[in-house]
Amino acid sequence: MSFYKKYNIKFKDEKLLNTALTHSSYGNEQHVANYERLEFLGDAVLQIIMSDYLYKNTNYSEGKMSKLRANYVCEQALKVYSTDLGVIPYIKVGEGQKKDISDNIIADIFESFLGAVYLDQGIEKAKEIVYDIAIPYVKNNHNFFGDYKSLLQELTQTKKNTLEYELIKESGPAHNKRFVVVVKIDNIIYGKGNGKSKKEAEQNAAYDAYLKIATRK
Repeated sequence: MSFYKKYNIKFKDEKLLNTALTHSSYGNEQHVANYERLEFLGDAVLQIIMSDYLYKNTNYSEGKMSKLRANYVCEQALKVYSTDLGVIPYIKVGEGQKKDISDNIIADIFESFLGAVYLDQGIEKAKEIVYDIAIPYVKNNHNFFGDYKSLLQELTQTKKNTLEYELIKESGPAHNKRFVVVVKIDNIIYGKGNGKSKKEAEQNAAYDAYLKIATRK
């Protein structure tokens, strides 16, 4: 795996890495463990590393640090981190998903990978990876979590369209929920989004719809 050399990663337990790259669809087909437990752990690892960085490198209030952290751990950010890591070609999914690996799977993989690194090599190696991949985006003030709900609202208001968000799916245990939301304009579905909160799912749905509308112009 090419990213091994790039980030000087040497797993002591290769099974952890294989599990970190395994989606439930593949796990169910092959009767092996999937990445969900590692994703849960990796989420916490990323949160503490990002929180530690913001606390030590800014003088922001608790509220502003929370908003900043949300921007750099949201699904859109995690997808970019997975892409930068170079891990996408190695994701294992079931036959039905091979042609279209969803954004939320790509995002989840970064967290599961980070969880595997933490278990295998400790917090310092996990921190090294986050500092290599995620922190440069913090330093550059990159905005992953733009307020696309407001942008979409502005677009629809000018044409007096009705705008509605609908929760269509809620899954997962209490500590690791997943929400799926669609956004409708005049009762027609324009966008769909996933997230670990309803708010994040709505933003991702608005982003999906906004891009579709923008490309039609």
